[in-house]
Amino acid sequence: MLAHPTHERLIALGLAGMAKAFEEQRRSSDIAALSFEERLGLMVDREAAERDTKRLAARLKFAALRQNAVIEDVDLRTPRGVDRALFQKLVAGDWIDRAEGLLITGPTGVGKSWIACALGHKACRDGKSVLYHRVPRLFETLALARGDGRYARLLKTLARVQLLILDDWGLSVLTETQQRDLLEILEDRHQRVSTVVTSQVPVEQWHEIIGNPTLADAILDRLVHNAHRLPITGESMRKLSAKKRLLDADAKA
Repeated sequence: MLAHPTHERLIALGLAGMAKAFEEQRRSSDIAALSFEERLGLMVDREAAERDTKRLAARLKFAALRQNAVIEDVDLRTPRGVDRALFQKLVAGDWIDRAEGLLITGPTGVGKSWIACALGHKACRDGKSVLYHRVPRLFETLALARGDGRYARLLKTLARVQLLILDDWGLSVLTETQQRDLLEILEDRHQRVSTVVTSQVPVEQWHEIIGNPTLADAILDRLVHNAHRLPITGESMRKLSAKKRLLDADAKA
């Protein structure tokens, strides 16, 4: 059998992983020690790994996470009041399967967005669809979509994604249109899929941020009552990093 036509046929069939493994085996001097079944198994494993990698890359591209964060890099040693037991449960991801929410609160710079994106990255690795939005930009996007006819389609996308991350919630009081947009999003997702919200404002003050008491009750009923809470305290991680750099520089001087 000719080697090159086989490689080209595998490529044509969309089996790029098997094609790479085939070429590697063809060039290996000790591959003959393996049986046919073992060699085929290696090729199939390579194809599966290649496809998993491509699917993960596609999920991460769609997610558009703000931070290049992974759970392995989350710093739990710095005192920030993070409940480690809860964090480990969040990492496991069962809460997403149960369509539960997560509210991450704390002052600016303590790592709320980083943790949210790290959990989003882990969900992508677990095969779940994830989408990240900063709340102010999301409202701008919805306003534009309403004007050019994409509004219903955008709402459908937001409704279907298994984990929606809403970052920087509560920077300003919502307008009436923003209140209704948020209610539409949460109504579509309530008890069906999971939502993460990060905010500098304590949950107890969210009612005031929304503005309209009636809509606030409806929004918070869908957002808060079925959600885990992860409050974070402590000094800004940016300030701590800056201090560490200065100390390192002084030590080298």
